[in-house]
Amino acid sequence: MAFIDEITFHAKAGKGGNGVVRWMHEKSKEYSGAGGGNGGKGGDVYVCAVRDTNILSRYKSDKNFVAGNGEDGMNWSRHGGSGKDITIELPVGSIITNTKTGRSIELVQVGDTDKILHGGRGGLGNKHFKASTNVKPEQSTDGREGEEADFYVELNLIADVGLVGLPNAGKSSLLNALTQSKAKIGSYAFTTLDPNLGVIGDGFVIADIPGIIEGASDGKGLGYKFLRHIKRTRILLHLISIESDDVIKDYRVVREELKRYGECLEDKPEIILITKTDVADDSRIVEVEKALAGTGREVLQVSVIDEEKLSELKQKIISAVDKS
Repeated sequence: MAFIDEITFHAKAGKGGNGVVRWMHEKSKEYSGAGGGNGGKGGDVYVCAVRDTNILSRYKSDKNFVAGNGEDGMNWSRHGGSGKDITIELPVGSIITNTKTGRSIELVQVGDTDKILHGGRGGLGNKHFKASTNVKPEQSTDGREGEEADFYVELNLIADVGLVGLPNAGKSSLLNALTQSKAKIGSYAFTTLDPNLGVIGDGFVIADIPGIIEGASDGKGLGYKFLRHIKRTRILLHLISIESDDVIKDYRVVREELKRYGECLEDKPEIILITKTDVADDSRIVEVEKALAGTGREVLQVSVIDEEKLSELKQKIISAVDKS
């Protein structure tokens, strides 16, 4: 199924129920008064953010959403029931624009909910119009129509996990291995010029962020181009190649750039991941793990050709995001 990142749909809120003219008759009394109830309110239309990045494909052929109408008023001053609200589920990161009014909203977290159309107000029954000067009111009002509009939805994926690290740390290769993405891979710096995205588990989004160099926060290399894409990530997976001559220096370079940029990037939960372990012997792996243990961060290792370690890493990522 092709990935869909934009749709248009039509939605209509429910019409309000009509008010009614009714009379209350009590035993032994010829007339007991007006008793027509008000109509119920029409149902509203909401949008709600869910984790499923493929949910837009459900709406490819069904693009009309209609909330329930309010019920008409009843006898004995009973009001009609409200119409049923409807909620349209959209992926986290969706930007929804009312094409009539131009109003836009963005769903940035799972569970974010916003009302996009209001149901019509219910009409008034004759009980409402009863007064000392109008003891037998014959008037009532109809319910109002609900709001109606076309909407344009554009998906701007918000990554749960950001892969950061110096150029050639193995970010694109790892993304491809974890998510079957098709990020460009090369043995030269700045292969990735824009963030690549992949999905694991139940819609968890991973972003391969372009490589960071010393001075990136001042605009060197790709500068702010990468930093703006990790403001909303929930955790950082900091990749360090085991081929590095100085893994601690590499780690500190990236951490310093995150700190200098601000936006609390350095405060995000972080896991250190030693990459390319298939090209090193066990003693080198142990040496690098010990060096990085001094950072106080959790340190993991992975090789993109080791399916068992990749599976363990997937579960670790999902668990870490759930806890963040």
